[in-house]
Amino acid sequence: MGPDKKLLERWHDAQIVLFGGSAGSFKILFRIIKDLPEKLGKTVILIIHRKKNFFSEIEKLFAENSRMYMREIEDKDILKTNTMYIAPANYHTLIEEGGYFSLDVSEPVWYSKPSIDVTFESAAEVYGNKCAAILLSGANQDGAGGLLKLHETGALTIAQEPADAEMPEMPRSAINLGAADYILTQDEIFKLLLS
Repeated sequence: MGPDKKLLERWHDAQIVLFGGSAGSFKILFRIIKDLPEKLGKTVILIIHRKKNFFSEIEKLFAENSRMYMREIEDKDILKTNTMYIAPANYHTLIEEGGYFSLDVSEPVWYSKPSIDVTFESAAEVYGNKCAAILLSGANQDGAGGLLKLHETGALTIAQEPADAEMPEMPRSAINLGAADYILTQDEIFKLLLS
């Protein structure tokens, strides 16, 4: 069975799609990146925890397998439709009034930089109900507060079903806060993204 009608409407209305993930989210994000169409008609932003000062091939691997144009965020980049952005390591990524990114070097949040909360909260302030946010597997509570803020502004908010996540703490924290409009398994998330 596919997504319900209200969920589909809200997904189609969203202009900005945010994915937050940490430990255990790589496989699902990789599949999402491979499956999303080139002309999705949305701006896609990935915030993934990475170890500080740890060089990662993640951006290269994702870019090589994405049908959508993908780039690592640079300070003052303008948000563009049909573009997938990945938050760089060692910076917090914020979305500013006027539709551009800014990078911040302040202290880690939940031991993480980039912090999912920081990006989600700034997206809520600027785009509110034009956003859809999906919080995936992770081993800490980062993203839960940001998802709640998005929820409070009318954004579509989704948490991965904790029993379906490799690391359930992150989506479970969001669910416990009442931040998730929908709790979906990986397969249900894929069906929604491709509908």
